[in-house]
Amino acid sequence: MKISLLPRFAVLCFFNFTAAFIYSGKAECQHLLDPYSQPQFVNALPIPPMKDGREGDTFTISIRQFQQDLGLKDPQTGQPMLTTVWGYDGSYPGPTIIAREKVPLYFFWRNQLYEHKTKKPLPHLLPVDTSIMWALADVPHWEQYGVPVVTHLHGGHTEAVSDGYPEAWFTPLFQKTGPAFVKGDDIPYTYANDRNSATLFYHDHALGITRLNVYAGLIAFYIITDDHEEQLKAEHKLPANKYDIPLVIQDKMFTDDGQLFFPSKPEEPNQPSPSILPEFFGDFILVNGKIWPVLDVEPRQYRFRILDGSDSRFYNLSLSNGQKFIQIGSDQGLLPSPVAQNELLLAPAERKEVIIDFSDPSLSGQTIIVRNNAKIPFPSGETVDPKTDGLIMAFRVMKPLNTDIPLTKLDERLRTPIDPLVQTGPERQLLLFETEDEYGRIEPILGTVHKGALHFEDPVTENIKLGDTEIWDLYNATEDAHPIHIHQVRFQTISRQKFKADINQKTGQLSDIRLLGQPKKFDLEEDGWKDTQIALPGEVTRVIAKFDLPGEYVWHCHITSHEDHDMMRPFIVSDHAVASTQSGLKQPSVANYLRVYPNPATSFSTVQFKVGTQSKISVKVYDMQQREVKSVFEGVKPAGVYELTLNTTGLSAGIYICRMISNNGVVLQRLIIQR
Repeated sequence: MKISLLPRFAVLCFFNFTAAFIYSGKAECQHLLDPYSQPQFVNALPIPPMKDGREGDTFTISIRQFQQDLGLKDPQTGQPMLTTVWGYDGSYPGPTIIAREKVPLYFFWRNQLYEHKTKKPLPHLLPVDTSIMWALADVPHWEQYGVPVVTHLHGGHTEAVSDGYPEAWFTPLFQKTGPAFVKGDDIPYTYANDRNSATLFYHDHALGITRLNVYAGLIAFYIITDDHEEQLKAEHKLPANKYDIPLVIQDKMFTDDGQLFFPSKPEEPNQPSPSILPEFFGDFILVNGKIWPVLDVEPRQYRFRILDGSDSRFYNLSLSNGQKFIQIGSDQGLLPSPVAQNELLLAPAERKEVIIDFSDPSLSGQTIIVRNNAKIPFPSGETVDPKTDGLIMAFRVMKPLNTDIPLTKLDERLRTPIDPLVQTGPERQLLLFETEDEYGRIEPILGTVHKGALHFEDPVTENIKLGDTEIWDLYNATEDAHPIHIHQVRFQTISRQKFKADINQKTGQLSDIRLLGQPKKFDLEEDGWKDTQIALPGEVTRVIAKFDLPGEYVWHCHITSHEDHDMMRPFIVSDHAVASTQSGLKQPSVANYLRVYPNPATSFSTVQFKVGTQSKISVKVYDMQQREVKSVFEGVKPAGVYELTLNTTGLSAGIYICRMISNNGVVLQRLIIQR
């Protein structure tokens, strides 16, 4: 479907005027803060707090609401305006976790989005569109239970039950939990940290409100280090920790009293209000939670780990003095060799590590501005305002050199080149498409070339054999670029190539595909492990990955307004890959449920389940390493409610997962056995 970019962009461009701010059924006129009224390059760049887990630890991190100074000033008085935000452990961005390779960490995530004294759940800071598929869609009077959250370690090689699956959400005090919820206040999330040094990040991933929860402040860095990286630092071939600085860039908008604003006015009459929009582009740029900050630097090399934490905005960065970035790393760690770049392109969720050298004597006393010229939407949308969203932050070369810390001399070789992965499984032809939902709203969506567009709840088509290495061909049949993120895996980019095809405008199915020209190999800055890949419009982008952890995961566009509006699909990795035409698996449906009681159990429990339609049923129990320990039932059941006896006398005390697979879904239930 060809959709004009002008109406889409126009929806997002009225913000310097008065807007309808709608929340919880109420609407009121809100004046928006003018970015031209705000100071630039005067607020010091914040450095997020740090939690050191290099020796191993168990962390309890709370998700809370609080007020924070984002650098906003009252245009009339010049006094600071505080903004109500959410954050991990009372900080936006949340604390940076420092981990070490092969040293696992354990996390308890606490949803404390409630009033401290009464424990009454807090309302969302932003308008919630309940017309889309979202966490509490089937919960009457959902407001009384509070906001659902679930944390995802982006880029982590993480067991399925700790991955932050969108339906593993939970509300404050666990009053309501999602159908994939397993980890409560007694079972920690486990992050194995079993890969090399890399800049990862963690953020909220709750179904249908990821865009809102992340925008409210639920995002933070997670940095893994290893022996090789530490050796490079010890040899002064990488900057010391003091000069190793994470930067998360986000765009936002504010009401004139300094509060967060996220547009929700429907594009057309008779559409839901509040309504999800195709994209979001704010007119304020924040780095580490401050608008247009400045960092005073010494005349030496600095290492910056840059994350695009925005909803929809790509950034194409450059330095005002014409200096080059020296890229040393991508999503999943160091590149084999440094790559000099005049411009640095980042899509939402991408990370790039760069060296900026301020040691030239001619830079002394200078202010160097980081600029952005990426169009919105990327790559062929509108030009940014060079005085607002065309500016990111500044560096002032003002600080005297600390001679106690030696200068860095970047080596020409950063790591051993990565061995190319070898395909052992299928090559999948996957689809990026754009359609309309039942309200006539733009709906970006995924699917397969042959089946066409598929919704999140449609049967799983990516049933993957554990240990297989697959090639995924991402055919982008839309007009925009999409950053595609695949959970669990890190992958290698193979190539990209333009294509033409006949497109079924109703279903999205592609036929008569013609590949044009020769495949373009990956660029040098992609010569490393990735977990998020830009798929450009009119191109097929090929990546290869090994799927070596069992369980249920998702892949999606990381424009969060897209993933919330159905541009996300599940995939299943198992010992025995099941052909999608036979399995018919899909996500949990209200037609199915699974319950185990008593729970905790000592010797016997009852397994109760409901089947919406006649289906082949498998009910099994797994330990926390996802090994099958008990088969409860396998066979065909007509629609109805059933109860079976589960004998647990032969199982050790501990935590288990009871899983039911049917034609209509996969449902998980946590089981605790006590002795």
